[in-house]
Amino acid sequence: MLMEQLLTRLKALADKTRLKIIIILLNYDLCVGALAKHLAISEAAVSQQLQILRKAGLVRGGKRGYWTHYRVEKEIIKQIISDLEELPNRQVNLTFICQRGLAGGKYLSCRKTCFDRIEGPDDANRGDSK
Repeated sequence: MLMEQLLTRLKALADKTRLKIIIILLNYDLCVGALAKHLAISEAAVSQQLQILRKAGLVRGGKRGYWTHYRVEKEIIKQIISDLEELPNRQVNLTFICQRGLAGGKYLSCRKTCFDRIEGPDDANRGDSK
Protein backbone atom coordinates (compact mmCIF):
# COMPACT_ATOMS: atom_id res chain seq x y z
CA MET A 1 0.00 0.00 0.00
CA LEU A 2 1.18 3.50 -0.68
CA MET A 3 2.46 5.29 2.41
CA GLU A 4 0.20 8.31 1.81
CA GLN A 5 -2.90 6.13 1.61
CA LEU A 6 -1.99 4.35 4.85
CA LEU A 7 -1.38 7.68 6.57
CA THR A 8 -4.73 9.05 5.37
CA ARG A 9 -6.55 6.03 6.71
CA LEU A 10 -4.72 6.06 10.04
CA LYS A 11 -5.46 9.77 10.46
CA ALA A 12 -9.13 9.09 9.80
CA LEU A 13 -9.12 6.44 12.54
CA ALA A 14 -7.22 8.69 14.98
CA ASP A 15 -10.34 10.44 16.22
CA LYS A 16 -12.50 9.12 19.06
CA THR A 17 -15.83 9.82 17.35
CA ARG A 18 -14.74 8.36 14.01
CA LEU A 19 -13.39 5.26 15.74
CA LYS A 20 -16.72 4.86 17.57
CA ILE A 21 -18.52 5.14 14.23
CA ILE A 22 -16.29 2.44 12.75
CA ILE A 23 -16.92 0.14 15.73
CA ILE A 24 -20.69 0.62 15.47
CA LEU A 25 -20.72 0.17 11.69
CA LEU A 26 -18.70 -3.04 11.94
CA ASN A 27 -21.83 -4.59 13.45
CA TYR A 28 -24.69 -2.58 11.95
CA ASP A 29 -25.47 -0.70 8.73
CA LEU A 30 -26.95 2.58 9.98
CA CYS A 31 -28.07 5.93 8.64
CA VAL A 32 -26.80 9.30 9.87
CA GLY A 33 -29.81 9.79 12.15
CA ALA A 34 -29.34 6.48 13.92
CA LEU A 35 -25.62 7.10 14.38
CA ALA A 36 -26.32 10.58 15.74
CA LYS A 37 -28.83 9.24 18.24
CA HIS A 38 -26.50 6.47 19.39
CA LEU A 39 -23.49 8.80 19.71
CA ALA A 40 -25.52 11.66 21.21
CA ILE A 41 -24.18 14.18 18.68
CA SER A 42 -25.83 16.15 15.90
CA GLU A 43 -26.54 14.69 12.48
CA ALA A 44 -24.34 17.40 10.98
CA ALA A 45 -21.42 16.27 13.14
CA VAL A 46 -21.97 12.64 12.11
CA SER A 47 -22.09 13.66 8.45
CA GLN A 48 -18.79 15.51 8.76
CA GLN A 49 -17.14 12.50 10.39
CA LEU A 50 -18.58 10.13 7.78
CA GLN A 51 -17.23 12.35 5.00
CA ILE A 52 -13.69 11.94 6.38
CA LEU A 53 -14.18 8.19 6.71
CA ARG A 54 -15.58 7.98 3.15
CA LYS A 55 -12.67 9.94 1.68
CA ALA A 56 -10.28 7.56 3.43
CA GLY A 57 -12.17 4.63 1.89
CA LEU A 58 -13.15 3.22 5.28
CA VAL A 59 -16.94 3.42 4.92
CA ARG A 60 -19.38 3.30 2.04
CA GLY A 61 -22.95 4.51 1.85
CA GLY A 62 -25.76 2.72 0.11
CA LYS A 63 -29.25 4.07 -0.59
CA ARG A 64 -32.13 2.28 1.06
CA GLY A 65 -35.24 4.12 0.02
CA TYR A 66 -34.90 7.72 1.14
CA TRP A 67 -32.02 7.06 3.59
CA THR A 68 -28.35 6.29 3.03
CA HIS A 69 -27.06 3.52 5.27
CA TYR A 70 -23.35 3.26 5.92
CA ARG A 71 -21.15 0.24 6.36
CA VAL A 72 -17.47 -0.38 7.00
CA GLU A 73 -15.25 -1.54 4.17
CA LYS A 74 -13.95 -4.53 6.12
CA GLU A 75 -11.38 -5.46 3.48
CA ILE A 76 -9.79 -2.02 3.85
CA ILE A 77 -9.59 -2.48 7.63
CA LYS A 78 -7.93 -5.87 7.07
CA GLN A 79 -5.48 -4.23 4.63
CA ILE A 80 -4.54 -1.58 7.21
CA ILE A 81 -3.88 -4.29 9.78
CA SER A 82 -1.78 -6.22 7.27
CA ASP A 83 0.23 -3.12 6.35
CA LEU A 84 0.91 -2.33 10.00
CA GLU A 85 2.00 -5.92 10.69
CA GLU A 86 4.42 -5.67 7.77
CA LEU A 87 6.13 -2.48 8.98
CA PRO A 88 8.85 -4.23 11.05
CA ASN A 89 9.87 -6.21 7.95
CA ARG A 90 10.29 -3.20 5.65
CA GLN A 91 13.79 -2.23 4.65
CA VAL A 92 14.80 1.39 4.21
CA ASN A 93 17.73 1.98 1.91
CA LEU A 94 19.57 5.17 2.73
CA THR A 95 22.18 6.71 0.48
CA PHE A 96 24.60 6.90 3.40
CA ILE A 97 25.34 4.84 6.50
CA CYS A 98 26.27 6.40 9.80
CA GLN A 99 29.66 5.05 10.81
CA ARG A 100 29.59 6.16 14.43
CA GLY A 101 26.65 4.27 15.92
CA LEU A 102 26.92 3.05 19.50
CA ALA A 103 30.11 3.09 21.54
CA GLY A 104 30.30 1.85 25.10
CA GLY A 105 26.53 1.95 25.44
CA LYS A 106 26.42 5.70 24.66
CA TYR A 107 25.36 7.22 21.39
CA LEU A 108 28.05 9.27 19.72
CA SER A 109 26.77 12.31 17.89
CA CYS A 110 27.33 12.01 14.17
CA ARG A 111 25.29 15.02 13.11
CA LYS A 112 28.13 16.79 11.32
CA THR A 113 29.34 13.63 9.60
CA CYS A 114 25.85 12.68 8.41
CA PHE A 115 25.09 16.24 7.27
CA ASP A 116 28.35 16.24 5.29
CA ARG A 117 27.21 13.12 3.48
CA ILE A 118 23.72 14.47 2.73
CA GLU A 119 24.29 18.16 2.06
CA GLY A 120 28.01 18.49 1.47
CA PRO A 121 30.54 20.12 3.86
CA ASP A 122 29.54 23.71 3.02
CA ASP A 123 25.82 23.16 3.72
CA ALA A 124 26.40 21.28 6.99
CA ASN A 125 27.27 24.45 8.89
CA ARG A 126 23.82 25.89 8.20
CA GLY A 127 22.23 22.83 9.83
CA ASP A 128 24.38 23.23 12.96
CA SER A 129 23.34 26.85 13.47
CA LYS A 130 19.75 25.94 14.36
